[in-house]
Amino acid sequence: MKKILLLVLAAVSALFAKKKFDQGKAEQALWTEATDRVGKV
Repeated sequence: MKKILLLVLAAVSALFAKKKFDQGKAEQALWTEATDRVGKV
């Protein structure tokens, strides 16, 4: 029972970490796009 609970907890943690990582990548892409345009204007 403890192994199943730990496995579920690990899976939920991995999903949460992936979600945060993807949000960070999306935000970085927005910043890159915004700052690249400043240099080209």
